[in-house]
Amino acid sequence: MVFVPILWTLVTGFTDERATRPVTSFVGLDNYAFLVSDASFLRTLGNTVLITALVVVVTNVLGIAIALLLRKNGRLYHLLRSVYFTPVILSSVVVSVIWRSLLVDDGLVNAMLRTIGIADPPGWLSDPAVAIYTVSWILVWQLLGFAVVVYLAGLAGIPTELEEAASLDGASPVQRFRHLTWPLIAPSLTITTVMLMISTFKVYDQIAVLTNGGPGSGATATIAFDVVQTAFVEQRAGMASAMAGIMLVIVATASVVTLRVLQRREVTY
Repeated sequence: MVFVPILWTLVTGFTDERATRPVTSFVGLDNYAFLVSDASFLRTLGNTVLITALVVVVTNVLGIAIALLLRKNGRLYHLLRSVYFTPVILSSVVVSVIWRSLLVDDGLVNAMLRTIGIADPPGWLSDPAVAIYTVSWILVWQLLGFAVVVYLAGLAGIPTELEEAASLDGASPVQRFRHLTWPLIAPSLTITTVMLMISTFKVYDQIAVLTNGGPGSGATATIAFDVVQTAFVEQRAGMASAMAGIMLVIVATASVVTLRVLQRREVTY
């Protein structure tokens, strides 16, 4: 169920298979050689890396901050935890449709900005220089609840005796976070970072609904979006499989390296 489709995709990446061509030929590394020199694919790769980096960093920072604020007990805090987690369980398509209706040029967000005196608000989804950051923020918004839950679990595992002892020794809140909380939530950081990286690197739904890879020529296109376009719109299964193979190698390598680096940090502490 898992390995056969992956193997088939990798094999297809070495062919020139097309739905409109009855004969498929083995082309070796030609597809890969074309992709590594293709400006459009390299731009798509750059977009994917940028979105992934923004989502991983911002979501981790906000997740830790919100988890620290919500770690107290009480009905209000339990309700807020549920509220923050709600976007995670929503359909990516539904979330994207809602945000698109809010962020179009004549949408609610720009209407509110105009009422407070901003006559020329940003083109959140229509400006190539802004759209990629808008998409990244929407991904952060949807994935933030996952990070909050993981960090709350990590904070719950810190013995209260250690925090009380640090407080009695005169450690400030900043010192307690730096020398006690931050080291002890290292496993939570590992899980969150790897999962966010994998989820964001293969993002497709939000791109397709929000910008369709635009505005302009691929301003927000990701590798996953390009794979679908190449395979099902352009009917070039061989080239799309080569893209998917490159994406698989990058994600697997980045995941293994990140996992080992962060796990080494856990052992150090």
